[in-house]
Amino acid sequence: MNSNSSMQKRVNQVIADYKPENVHIGVLGSHSALEIAAGAKQEGFKTVVVCQKGREKTYTHYYRNIFDKVIFLDHFQDITKPETVKALVELDTVFVPNRSFSVYAGYEAVEQKFAVPLMGNRYLLKTEERTAPKNQLWLLKEAGIELPQGIKTPKDINCPAIIKVPEKERSIERAFFYASNYTEYQKEAEKRLKAGIITKEALNQAVIEEYVIGAKFNANYFYSPLNKEIDLLGFDRRIQTDLDGVLDMPAQEQLELKIPTQNIEIGHQGVTMRESQLEKIFEAAEKFVAICHKEYPPGMIGLFALQGAVTKDLEFRVFDVSPRVPGCPCVEPTSPYMKYKYGVEVGPGKRVAMEIKRALRKNRLSEVVT
Repeated sequence: MNSNSSMQKRVNQVIADYKPENVHIGVLGSHSALEIAAGAKQEGFKTVVVCQKGREKTYTHYYRNIFDKVIFLDHFQDITKPETVKALVELDTVFVPNRSFSVYAGYEAVEQKFAVPLMGNRYLLKTEERTAPKNQLWLLKEAGIELPQGIKTPKDINCPAIIKVPEKERSIERAFFYASNYTEYQKEAEKRLKAGIITKEALNQAVIEEYVIGAKFNANYFYSPLNKEIDLLGFDRRIQTDLDGVLDMPAQEQLELKIPTQNIEIGHQGVTMRESQLEKIFEAAEKFVAICHKEYPPGMIGLFALQGAVTKDLEFRVFDVSPRVPGCPCVEPTSPYMKYKYGVEVGPGKRVAMEIKRALRKNRLSEVVT
């Protein structure tokens, strides 16, 4: 029995003892925890949040009304320890993985130790890392989805390019920078190395891609294993510091600053897209769901996002994938697309809870968790 089937057997044994009326929807206290909990409450579920001591006030004080239980940890990494897993299972928890959970827990621990039912595919989480085998870029190519041209080495840069490298102190953040040729690459890389923003090791492993010139859109979706349908929750754009602050300045002042900008995600803005272009947005999602089903069974479950840009030729070119909860609580109040389908506004948290409720009602919870 391989490790995947072994974990699935453990998860199935866990949910066999769950009582539908006692199910808690759980989340790590970071990155969309409020959205997931609020949506769970809308659908009548109890909630549990796992917090790191010293970073809990948002959940235990300002928004304590949407959390029924709080589990405190010394460090987020402790979430995969047996005592934490036991506490979550005793609450009949269905856990919703977010980016912070993936990074702090670690992919291997999530796949082998965290025997708590996940609303999503735990084996897809690692594909977010571009250095992993069969990662997001590989999946996009195999699916036939338009994406930026890859550039093998810095010396091959001969067009506007983006260099994707993790920050030195916070690997969860990406210290992207731009160059049009090798000389510019050397200059911009050296700035960030001297400033201590990145390391030489991370730079050597950075992904270099053609920079897609177009309007940026994060397309946020939900795939339901129960009805085999894709929902488009809506679109958002990222607000990033200190990049946005620099771009707010006139061009001459930007040049005079002479500082290496960073792309630290700090917020999101809701946007809409021309109705005539929506079909291609759904088609990209359909292709991605199909390749995930083939390469990472049982395939896509629940929330995911394709981040890309629409070019002047109206091509949707995807350059990033979120195989879990995208950090976009803004889509419920700003997006009309779920209202068109359900008659009411539905955000990411509510859509997750709707699926879990339906699975419990039909005794099909095993189909929406891994």
